[in-house]
Amino acid sequence: MTPMSPARESAKTAVLYRMVMEQHVCPYGLKSKDLLEREGFAVEDHRLQTREATDAFKAEHNVATTPQTFIDGARVGGYTELREYFGKAVKSKDETTYQPVIAIFSVAALMALAFFYAAEGTVFTGRAIEWFFAISMCLLGIQKLQDVESFSTMFLNYDLLARRWVRYGKIYPFAETFAGVLMIAGALTWLSAPIALVIGTIGAVSVFNAVYVQKRELKCACVGGGSNVPLGFVSLTENLVMIGMGLWMPIRMMVWGG
Repeated sequence: MTPMSPARESAKTAVLYRMVMEQHVCPYGLKSKDLLEREGFAVEDHRLQTREATDAFKAEHNVATTPQTFIDGARVGGYTELREYFGKAVKSKDETTYQPVIAIFSVAALMALAFFYAAEGTVFTGRAIEWFFAISMCLLGIQKLQDVESFSTMFLNYDLLARRWVRYGKIYPFAETFAGVLMIAGALTWLSAPIALVIGTIGAVSVFNAVYVQKRELKCACVGGGSNVPLGFVSLTENLVMIGMGLWMPIRMMVWGG
């Protein structure tokens, strides 16, 4: 199995070899085919339908993975190399990103507006801001609860209390989520406010110490154990929000009631 010679190819033809087996269709093969077609290439699609055919192709072309794309008779490579060939952005595995945090806060804002509109018929109210912060706490908590073990391990890199009491790293995501749920409901403020105030204060001091005093470059555990979000402004903001909610909710209850 060899790619077409340049003489047989048109100027906009690419040759693609990808795995298409009964129980496995390579997702990167599909993405490579889609990218080539979006770039205006006619794709000569070679489907490797058995493990033997795949292994034979790899051995013949001395490659470790499929898919593989050939353009003008030359091997471009896999999906990542194909993106680079077309000048597309390629994200590094270790590249820092704020995308998870942006997604969480954006969805939290939309949910808060949607909930309050459903309940009150308007979004022009300060209570929607409260719900935004409370929903954000819940969504951030969910991210951590997906893998508490990984979160707690990353958390130990900078949290001052967790370093003294390791179990706190596993309690934190439950406490954050629980406080957020109670704040959405406006219930048991005597419990939710102190929880948010305590964990927010400890978190804020820990982040400030690690980032702004010790000048350490760490990944934030704020959105879970697999995060590439840099520790700093976002994580400090998360904790300051909890402090603010921990102070505001009792004040509102005392002044304006429920």
